[in-house]
Amino acid sequence: MKILHDSDADMGVLAGKTVAVIGFGSQGSAQAQCLRDSGVKVVIGVRPGGPSGQKAKELGFEVVPIAAAVKRAEIVHILLPDEHQGDVYKAEIAPNLKKGAVLSCSHGFNIIYQQIVPPADADVILVAPKSPGSEERKAFLQGFGVPGLIAVHQDASGQAKAIALGMAKAMGFTRAGVLECTFAQETYEDLFGEQAVLCGGCVELVKAGFETLVEAGYPPEMAYFECLHELKLIVDLIYEGGIQKMNAIISNTAEWGEYVTGPKIIDAAAKQRMKQALKEIEDGTFARNWLAEAKAGAPTLLRKRQELGSHPIEVVGKEIRALFERKLETK
Repeated sequence: MKILHDSDADMGVLAGKTVAVIGFGSQGSAQAQCLRDSGVKVVIGVRPGGPSGQKAKELGFEVVPIAAAVKRAEIVHILLPDEHQGDVYKAEIAPNLKKGAVLSCSHGFNIIYQQIVPPADADVILVAPKSPGSEERKAFLQGFGVPGLIAVHQDASGQAKAIALGMAKAMGFTRAGVLECTFAQETYEDLFGEQAVLCGGCVELVKAGFETLVEAGYPPEMAYFECLHELKLIVDLIYEGGIQKMNAIISNTAEWGEYVTGPKIIDAAAKQRMKQALKEIEDGTFARNWLAEAKAGAPTLLRKRQELGSHPIEVVGKEIRALFERKLETK
C-alpha cells in the first residue's frame, strides 16, 4: 500500500467550507481542535444536556444542536458512539443535510452495516487516526501527527479523495503517513483487532495468566507485576522496533520460552476461533448482536463492566498503583 504524506494532500479543498463535528468525546475534541488550529472553520453539534457541549464551549468552539450544525456545514464529520449514530442520523442529520454535502466519519461501522444510508448526491469519506484522541492531539501539538487511514465509499463530486486527504492533512495525519483503504477493510480489521488481540484477546490472556499463578499459590501482587504491569514494557519494545527488537532485549531464556510455550497457548485452535470471530464480523452477526444489546440498554455490557471491577487483578492493581503514587508524592 502506498503511504500518503503532506505533499499528496491539499487543504485548499477545505477553503470556504464549514466542518460540523458531531459529537465531542475523545476523538471529537481532538479532531475538532486540530482542524481549527489548521485554519478550518469548525462548528460543534451535540445532543442537549450532556457535558460534552460545555467542554466544547470552554475550548472556545461554537456549540449548537446537531440539526443546526448540519444545516450550516458542507462537511458533516460524525464522531458519535457507533451505537447512537444510526438513530441520530435518521432523526437529525439526514433531514438537514445540504445537497451535495460530504458525510465523513472515523469508523465505517454504520455505513458498512447500513445504519446510515447516505443520499446519492453525497460524498462519503472516512478519515481515521490510528490512535486514541489524547495521543493524536499531543502529537499534533508537538508539530507532528499520528498515522491515519482514508477511504472513499461514495464519490458524487469527484473530489471525495481530495477532501479526505485535506482533512487528514489538517489533523496532522499526513505528517506521519496515511494509508488509503476501503470502508470494509477499515471496519472489519478494526473490529477484529479490538476483539481478538488488542482488547478482548489481550485482557483474557492477562486475566488467565494472573488466575493461573494465584490459583497455584503465588502472591497476587507478584502475579499482577508479571502478567499486567510488565506487559506495557514489552509492548513498548514491540512498538518501537518490532518483535525482533523485543527479542533482542529480553533474555535468551525469555525468548526460548516465547518459541516453545507461546504456540501451546495461542495454538491452531485459537486461530480457528479467531477466524470464526472474523467471519461473524464480516457477515454482520457481531454488529446485529451489539446493536440489539445497545438498544436494550446494554445490560450485559454494564454487568460485565461491574464484574471486571471486582476481579482480583483489578483490586490488587488499584492497591499496587496507589502505593506507587504515594511513594512518588513523598519525593
